[in-house]
Amino acid sequence: MAISGRKEKILQAVIDSYITTAAPISSSEIKDKYFDAISSATIRNELAALEDMGYLVQPHTSAGRIPTAEAYRLYVEKLMPRRKLSRQELSTIKRYFNRKITEIDDVLKSTAKVISEITNLTSVAYMGNIETAVIKSVKFVKIDESTALVIIVTDVGILKDATVNLGVDVSQDFFDRVNQFVTEAFAGRQILDIVGAKAEKTLDEIKAEYQAVYKTVYKILKNYAHDEAVSDLVLEGSAKILEQPEYTNLTKAKAMLDMLDAKKQLVPVLKSNDDFSINLKIGKDNEIGQGMPECAIVTATFSQGGKNMGGAGVIGPMRMDYPKVISVLDYISKALSNPEYGQIGLPEEEE
Repeated sequence: MAISGRKEKILQAVIDSYITTAAPISSSEIKDKYFDAISSATIRNELAALEDMGYLVQPHTSAGRIPTAEAYRLYVEKLMPRRKLSRQELSTIKRYFNRKITEIDDVLKSTAKVISEITNLTSVAYMGNIETAVIKSVKFVKIDESTALVIIVTDVGILKDATVNLGVDVSQDFFDRVNQFVTEAFAGRQILDIVGAKAEKTLDEIKAEYQAVYKTVYKILKNYAHDEAVSDLVLEGSAKILEQPEYTNLTKAKAMLDMLDAKKQLVPVLKSNDDFSINLKIGKDNEIGQGMPECAIVTATFSQGGKNMGGAGVIGPMRMDYPKVISVLDYISKALSNPEYGQIGLPEEEE
């Protein structure tokens, strides 16, 4: 059903007020704050019509109205004002990203922290397609006679460093030869190809002295590819959920915290097959996922080398500051999608 311009303005006023106050708003309050030229009777009629259309609800007979999930979706799609990032917010983002960041874990942690700091909401960052990353080099860095640090460099960053104990005294000459061998064996190949079903058969073709290190790298890549859905998902500010008025109710708070703890359940909700840069899921389990509590999840994707590599976003109440959240996510998404992110100064926000 089409919604008139006046209804849109009144609905926007209700949402803006509720985002700020977390309290239902009455027709008289709307008139006093936003529409002095419109009569209270007209505003009451419009509010009733918006309620019939599914955009508003009245928690109690004597109370004002509050927005529904459908209202927030319309707000994000059409009604909300564009918000510029403040100088302080830009400065905060630059503090996190104006440095060379090469390890994937650091990228995710920095992204989640800065989003949570600016929005004051629970944030999330994740890598979504690490199995398609291409190996650039593999290095064993000698720590002592029998221990080495494994560094796997890909086209999207450095994978988690792993320490391996080779169990015997190993010379520097051996490490030099191993580095040449593993790089030749893995460089230029996608992780998915390396850990594919036929990959293990190649072990028979590896010289005995190199089999241990080959198995080590293979195991790291296999675990990383198969477990990355959970291991490469960073949550920040989980306790901030409890600061929101919606979750003063212990049952609702527990449901939200249980959702954040269950990373395997959260991963498919966060990841989207859509091509949109900003993704919004809002409401209860029918919109977000089976068994999910009422909340809103807003995420932005980022890419490297033309490939969608992951995303970052916020998890919180339906009543969140969408203009601020989306401005922050859009800006950070563009920064992470820059092939030289972390190594150059971030641009000022566009006018």
